[in-house]
Amino acid sequence: MKFRNMAGFYLFDGEYVLLLYRVGSRVLRTPSWRNIGGHMEICDLNDPLMAALRELKEETGIEREDIENIRLKYVTLRYVNNEIRQNYYFFADVKESGKAIPDSCSEGTLEWVKSDVLFEREMPRSSRECLRHYLDVGKFNDSVYVMVSTGGLEDRRYDIVQLTPTIENP
Repeated sequence: MKFRNMAGFYLFDGEYVLLLYRVGSRVLRTPSWRNIGGHMEICDLNDPLMAALRELKEETGIEREDIENIRLKYVTLRYVNNEIRQNYYFFADVKESGKAIPDSCSEGTLEWVKSDVLFEREMPRSSRECLRHYLDVGKFNDSVYVMVSTGGLEDRRYDIVQLTPTIENP
């Protein structure tokens, strides 16, 4: 069995979300709209935020000082092709509204998409479920959620549970 760890951002500018139309990767078979992010490198394997920030800079030129309200909102798990895929989804806001970004990067096309038409875009179901939950529930609290994919291609489900912080005895 293999393990694949990934991290990335959904970046907001008011009612707009920055999406990447990813044309190809080691994991994707078909092009689709998704978050900015990618695989964690050995140097950032225990620091998903560092990995997400690295990917954000590589794909958009946006740096840590350009964003605010950074929060880890979802950790997703999926078992596919004898591989466990774990993804860390961070959400943040740009500090400067209307921040200029390139039209494209080596991974595909970048676009600010208004949230009311977001789900008209072709995107993986896991991305869609994560974004839908965030817009309906997650953005209104400080919780972190775990989303687990179960079932096969025909009957896949996404269960989302809220992580409850525990305090261990010293």
